[in-house]
Amino acid sequence: MCKILMPINPEYVDEILSGNKKYEYRKIKAKRKNIDKMVIYSTSPIMRVVAEVDVEGIIEASPEKLWEQTKEYSGITKDFYSKYYKNKENAIAYKLGNIKVYDKPKKLCDIGINYVPQSFIYLD
Repeated sequence: MCKILMPINPEYVDEILSGNKKYEYRKIKAKRKNIDKMVIYSTSPIMRVVAEVDVEGIIEASPEKLWEQTKEYSGITKDFYSKYYKNKENAIAYKLGNIKVYDKPKKLCDIGINYVPQSFIYLD
């Protein structure tokens, strides 16, 4: 199986941890097919790895179809979503499952990473 690390804005990290956001949207799909865990890096000002979550699946569809499938637990506004996918034909959503919040958040360097990835990186 495969684990990825994703940088996510603290506002949306809070939505994930509260259970309001069960989908993480991206413009680019990971090439590996067996992704089962997502490690969450909360970006500035937090700048810590705060949790990991089970990935229950990856949905790929047009932005309109994806929104219809995921809007109830999107954790974002339709306006934000529409701007994010403006002029895109394809949209990706990682369906999030069980969450494990770390007792002590970690720096990226604590897990062997020396930079903040733009979209995601594979951890194994």
